[in-house]
Amino acid sequence: MFRFSILLSGVAAAALTVPAQAQQAAPVYDGGGPDDIIVTGEKSARTLQETPTSIAVTTPQKIEQENLITIQDVYNRTANISETYGASGFTIRGVSNTGVGAGGQADAASVYVDGAPIPKWALYGGPTDMWDVQQVEVLRGPQSTIQGLNALAGGIVITSKDPSLDRWTGDARVLWTEHDDRTFSGAVGGPIVRDELGVRLSAERRADRGLVRNVTRGGYDDELKSLNLRGKIKWTPSALPGLEAVASYNRVRRDGGYLYEYSRTDVPDYFNNRISTGDQPSRGKIDSDIAVLNLGYALGDGLKLSSVTSWNRSKVHSVIDTDGTPEDIQAIDNRYLYKTLTQELRLNYEGERLSGLLGAWYYRRTGSIVQNSRVNIATPTATIAGLLQANGATAVQAQFISNAYAAQLPVIPVLYQADQPEKVETMAIFADGRFKLTDRLSLIGGFRFDHERNRYAAETVATFNGTLPDPAFMGAAYAPIIGLINQGVLGLVSDASSPAASNARTFNAFLPKAGISMDWTPDLTTAFTVQRAYRSGGSSQNPARAELVPYDPEFSWNYEGSLRSKWLDGRLTVNANLFYMEWKDQQVTAYFGLNAYDYNTVNAAGSHLYGFELEATAKVANGIDVYASVGHVRTKFDDFTLPTGATSTVDLQGTQFPYAPRWTLAGGVNAQFGGGFTANLNANYRTSVFTGVGQDQAQYKVSARTVVNGRIGYETGNWSIFGFVRNLFNEEYKQYEYAAIHQAILGEPQTFGIGAGVHW
Repeated sequence: MFRFSILLSGVAAAALTVPAQAQQAAPVYDGGGPDDIIVTGEKSARTLQETPTSIAVTTPQKIEQENLITIQDVYNRTANISETYGASGFTIRGVSNTGVGAGGQADAASVYVDGAPIPKWALYGGPTDMWDVQQVEVLRGPQSTIQGLNALAGGIVITSKDPSLDRWTGDARVLWTEHDDRTFSGAVGGPIVRDELGVRLSAERRADRGLVRNVTRGGYDDELKSLNLRGKIKWTPSALPGLEAVASYNRVRRDGGYLYEYSRTDVPDYFNNRISTGDQPSRGKIDSDIAVLNLGYALGDGLKLSSVTSWNRSKVHSVIDTDGTPEDIQAIDNRYLYKTLTQELRLNYEGERLSGLLGAWYYRRTGSIVQNSRVNIATPTATIAGLLQANGATAVQAQFISNAYAAQLPVIPVLYQADQPEKVETMAIFADGRFKLTDRLSLIGGFRFDHERNRYAAETVATFNGTLPDPAFMGAAYAPIIGLINQGVLGLVSDASSPAASNARTFNAFLPKAGISMDWTPDLTTAFTVQRAYRSGGSSQNPARAELVPYDPEFSWNYEGSLRSKWLDGRLTVNANLFYMEWKDQQVTAYFGLNAYDYNTVNAAGSHLYGFELEATAKVANGIDVYASVGHVRTKFDDFTLPTGATSTVDLQGTQFPYAPRWTLAGGVNAQFGGGFTANLNANYRTSVFTGVGQDQAQYKVSARTVVNGRIGYETGNWSIFGFVRNLFNEEYKQYEYAAIHQAILGEPQTFGIGAGVHW
């Protein structure tokens, strides 16, 4: 952390000591201040400074200046947001997008692209790259009033660029790194009918050789090929003044490494010698299609009627070598196919005293997970000993025989096949508004009534996939006993098979919101809000018992204060949010003793978290701006009470959430010099995190890291050429480590690259 502070101090000093002649000669840089940024995630046309919700906005200028390629680049540069397991997801204020207790089906945060929610299974390869993106908004804290489903922790809203209606423009870019990662991007658009009908087409092709070399099969495990195509049409007919229609279609095809890739840590210099030894590929192939129709009609007198319809289909095929060795021991082959349809109708009103919205929402997701796995289950000696004692053996005899049996069959090889279809259907009405009591004092209020019905089904077939011990291996006298154990093992495997079964659950949730806002001066505003959020319940399958077990929703209350301020005649902007959240009935995984697969979701935990975000931007000179952010969060499980019969040894009480860094810091400087030269230097810091849960989570700790990036280039009005570096000081860090089998997910190494772009 000391190193990070020194770096930021140096960045600021460098910015302030640019020679006066260079400052005067440089063109004025204006990337758009907070008053110019219109946030859309709350579905009202307000500037960032008018919004009390904690929102971090990434603009096109920042995407270009920092050479942001993927949504993960945005995670790493945003206060109180962090990557989790490889590219599998993210945390907002310490809360993972999939929840914190490893239980439940619903998400705790979602990513939206042009209004369409992206399923969590497709996040690591869906349409979330930054080419031709107009804006990224990270909404921190519960968004249940506005977003409803899957928004207890917050949300991420990605908006692509709209077509121009007055002139034709185009953009093209090529990027190339020393590790043979090549990206080719292009976009073109303009009016078909001037001021009425426009179109924009964009495409990006990426081919990445990869970094993790497989010494068993050859090639690179994380080799990647992807193609992202998008088309948009915008229509504002002169015959219908006030009507605006935008239709878009996004198609992504991605074939590459799985959402995480392990490297061996039992080889010399493994950060610079990244190898894997799996005999089976670990790959993820994603096909994603998204269609969105956005209609808006100005009714007059401050009223606007909007309709947003989205449809998306995500097809994911994941193949994973779970043992990571040259031997053919275990492998997982999962296929996910999901279709999502949403429809929102909304009436917005902007008046002198009252502003707000009233809306209705429909959501339907259908799909299934098809599993075809070869797994090994540790032979349950305690269960075998219990079986023997039930048939007359003493405790000493039972333990002796079960240990001898386990020496012959240390693991039970199982071929596990499952089909798990589901359907989630949600309907809601919602409202959000402000009322000015005086010119400076405003009341904030809102609610959402959410009705959800979900159906989860499962059909499983488990078969023994190996050779049972010879009944006579301990001698003829023990042969009947060993035969009995063999039958018990087959019975354990058979218990994991079940015919098709399903559970339907229905939930209703009322989610209120209330607050107050005070404009102390035109440049200083404070606000305080309270709102309720929830994550829906459902049913989970116990693999060992082949049972569907219902679980209930979880609820939270969030208390939040905000500060929005400008100083030094608007050259300095300082915004902050302070929060506290209480969380009840959390969904966690409980184990019940038969074997390692005897588990299901239960409501057993309660927790709290608190912290703050502080973000600042400043224009320190003509053509020079600096920015910095600090995020802090403390998380703690307060209660953990498992149901009767649970045998879990993991106790969450008093522990922290996984992947919840206490501190996240980021900052940088942009500079434009005379003659068209530009530069950016930025850094981000994250404290250590626990990658597991429970009292022993210290053994799953990965260290803090500081990553510095930079870009320098030359620009004219029509073209640019630049060089960039990621992880300038080659910080060696891990995202996850599985020490027992000498494998880890390693952070990105030092990477130099070059790029060029044209614009017309």
